[in-house]
Amino acid sequence: MKDMKNKKIAVIVGGPSTEAEVSRNTGAAIASALKEKGYTTETIELVPKKLAAQLVEKKVEVVFNALHGRYGEDGVLQGLCEMMEIPYTGPGVMASAVGMNKVISKCAFMGAGIPTAPFKYYFDSMDMASIEADILQQFTLPVVIKSAAQGSSIGTAIVESQDGIMPALQEAFKYGKSIVAEAFLDGGEYTVAVMDDMAFPIIQIVPSTGKYDYYSKYTPGVTQHLCPAPISDALTKKMQQMALDVFHLCHCNGVARVDFMTDKDNHPYALEINTVPGMTGTSLVPDAARAMGVSFEDLCEKILLEASVGKF
Repeated sequence: MKDMKNKKIAVIVGGPSTEAEVSRNTGAAIASALKEKGYTTETIELVPKKLAAQLVEKKVEVVFNALHGRYGEDGVLQGLCEMMEIPYTGPGVMASAVGMNKVISKCAFMGAGIPTAPFKYYFDSMDMASIEADILQQFTLPVVIKSAAQGSSIGTAIVESQDGIMPALQEAFKYGKSIVAEAFLDGGEYTVAVMDDMAFPIIQIVPSTGKYDYYSKYTPGVTQHLCPAPISDALTKKMQQMALDVFHLCHCNGVARVDFMTDKDNHPYALEINTVPGMTGTSLVPDAARAMGVSFEDLCEKILLEASVGKF
């Protein structure tokens, strides 16, 4: 949709997700940017049972999805918009559901031949002691244990000793029925934003705390974003192509962000795809866009103008 200056646009934020506060910050920044561009914008706090009625009551014509986590990244909001025939930003139902669940997305990466960190997945119906024993058999320590359906490093732990496995499992299972155990990679941490058929400049993430957890992600000044990343041209091209491969594999729309780690030999591995990446003052995608000369306001407008229905 290109003619949106006269459309009523709703930025959807908040909800029951553990990332609700990040979503509100993202939404506030997006709404402000779109208003500066001359769009009629209203921010709506997600109340699951009331949203459909709100969209009708407020005569919303376009939805800008600023929801992180549950309902916003898992295909639920996308399905609602499809049924109501309201154009929305970002990917469709399938891409959102696959991207949100690390079990499914990592299996998809592996099936498509896209390198991803060695992993195994487990369900809450399994015996916890058996899971612990299998992790010790399959992985050398340290090992990464993470919830399959959380972002912002919530429910994620780097476990360095056997004593830490059970507490990490218990924490990860708080957030869903499945978890992932993943080989620890001891190289650099990177991210690549993709929009349409274009990969943005790569960002290397360097947290001063030594780990890129919730605190490091959202506390200004704690983490450096080196953009473009100080890596070789060959590694840059390889990682950008892998990000494009992931984006296309998942049938994404709008902007998405693919996170990577390298091993000690500098081989890159795709960890996950974020289909509704953060757009706060400390977020990665706006930093990458600025490195290309694209302002935050222009980036938000580009995402808005790709809003549509009938996505895969």
